[in-house]
Amino acid sequence: MTAVQDSTTPVRDTHAPVRDTCAAAPAAASVPAAASRRAEAPAPDAASGRAVGSAPAAVPWRAAASERAARLEAALGDPHDPDNPHGHVALLRADEAREAPAATEALLAEAGLGAEFVPYDLGGRLTDLEELARVLRPLFRRDLALGYGFGITSLFAACAVWTAGDEPQRRALAAHLLDGGRVTIVHREVAHANAILRNEVEATPGPEGGWVLNGRKDVVINAHRAEAFVMYARTAREDGPRSHSVLLLGPEPPAASEVRRLGRVEMPGMRGAHFSGLEFHEVAAGPGALVGEVGEGVSLALRSFQISHCLIPGVVLAGVDSVLRQAVRAAVENRSDGLPARRWQKVLAGVFADLLACDSMAVTGLRAMSLLPEDAYLLAAAVKYTMPDLLREDLEELATVLGARGYDRGPLYGGFQKLVRDLPVAGLGHAGTAVCQAILVPQLPALARTAWFRTPEPPAALFRPGAPLPPFDHRRLAHSGTDDLLTATLVGAAGRLAEQRSGWADGSAHAVLAGFAQTFVAELRVLRARCAALGSPAGGSGFDAQACALADRYALVLAAAAVLGTWEGQAGTGSFLEDPAWAVLALSRIARRLGAAVPDLPEGVVGSVLGEVLGRCREGRSLDLYGTALAG
Repeated sequence: MTAVQDSTTPVRDTHAPVRDTCAAAPAAASVPAAASRRAEAPAPDAASGRAVGSAPAAVPWRAAASERAARLEAALGDPHDPDNPHGHVALLRADEAREAPAATEALLAEAGLGAEFVPYDLGGRLTDLEELARVLRPLFRRDLALGYGFGITSLFAACAVWTAGDEPQRRALAAHLLDGGRVTIVHREVAHANAILRNEVEATPGPEGGWVLNGRKDVVINAHRAEAFVMYARTAREDGPRSHSVLLLGPEPPAASEVRRLGRVEMPGMRGAHFSGLEFHEVAAGPGALVGEVGEGVSLALRSFQISHCLIPGVVLAGVDSVLRQAVRAAVENRSDGLPARRWQKVLAGVFADLLACDSMAVTGLRAMSLLPEDAYLLAAAVKYTMPDLLREDLEELATVLGARGYDRGPLYGGFQKLVRDLPVAGLGHAGTAVCQAILVPQLPALARTAWFRTPEPPAALFRPGAPLPPFDHRRLAHSGTDDLLTATLVGAAGRLAEQRSGWADGSAHAVLAGFAQTFVAELRVLRARCAALGSPAGGSGFDAQACALADRYALVLAAAAVLGTWEGQAGTGSFLEDPAWAVLALSRIARRLGAAVPDLPEGVVGSVLGEVLGRCREGRSLDLYGTALAG
């Protein structure tokens, strides 16, 4: 379709054929029974009346996803081993040199990681997004830049094709990724932009129904080595919802035109990832390049970007997991009893509770895109809107525990400063927050008037991490849902807790949990009154400070709802997550962010959560909802 040439020297990676060589590697350890328990397959939910599709009867990749995550963890090896070519020493050296870690990229190519981004019906391994996040966490636990630079960007680019592409486009791109190729995304320009979102490409009608491309993008990840590009190109002069279209360039054999690759742009974070520019001058693309319909670019972005809104926080959380592990190591160092000093105990337990809260929200969003794809739009935006601030606050708290070690550049603690640099570049910065704010704020008045306290509860399967899901279909994603899944869960959970409260002693963890649930329901009632007034002359409209502040509060209420839903979903599992202690601590921290009154926590709550985080660190288990075994 279009030749893509470097302005200096052509760059082309060699990719090994797709082979699941990680399958030959021994798993790091078996996952504890409580952490790996799965709930029954989802069924129609009597309370909500929503029909939920059954899980696929026999999808081998689906069944093996958690095993693939364990095998990738084992293949990457002990991150603290100085001789491990995929360990912290090697990754930090590559970051200092602003290079991708070649040995680790070769390992991932040999493992066929690109197949994780291709839908199962096109020959890949992607059956649902929760399992994809689990497979990617071993990678992101070690290095965000590697996770982005090697592959996840290919998924974000391909999502538009999986969502609206025709069959030839979908199959050509699938074959390209399965063969180890890369595809990258050329974003449209938005007014509230960082460097990645500035500048854009214009597409005008060309001969025989094709397109002629002109323009440039100065910052595109993997522009130097991607063989295909998914472009959000301007096809109308006026702004508006029909201003852009999506074009797929490549991976067909080159034509006479060319795309000029520009020099590398050094970024403050994700230094091992390669960002560079692209310049288009009278580049011809055939009629087969158009993905979907003309003018559908903004709509496609709103639909397909839901995936990145949940998946980015869901995998980046693994990097904060690593920093919490570093903080625990620093806090117990040289202490004979193996316990942190008292001043650090609440910090470590609190950050762990925050990670579980963030994971509850991210995993719920990922599961919603399989269970309720028509209604996942607002939830996905709220995940991306809320989690960056929570994770940044957690890193600030952990910095106090690390002290001078936070400036260390060695293998034990060097990952902290790297993560602080990488997070803003990884889509968790100001521009990403503004995009999600632009989704949420206009919806608040309608939600207040028609959805809150009216939406039926979603199925219980939404809150059972690891439980079977129906196959995920990109084409079912929508951006106009009118239901609010998590506020319905909040109201329902608060009602159930209130009914049982008389059976609990005052001041017990269960009773305090019930009180927190009522606190957040009361906050939702206040939000309903204030948001319903936003469209009136008295309340004002548009993106004023009041509307943005209400969006902040609304997103925190959704985080609290995800915690309550996930805690309820653990009933009968016998796991740590069935205990109310973590939920009580997580909700107390969310309530403080809202400025709500927070009672003294029951005795033993902090100790229980602290004991779990210390135990997982000793046993080498992840600090997320799954508690999976880690290498090293």
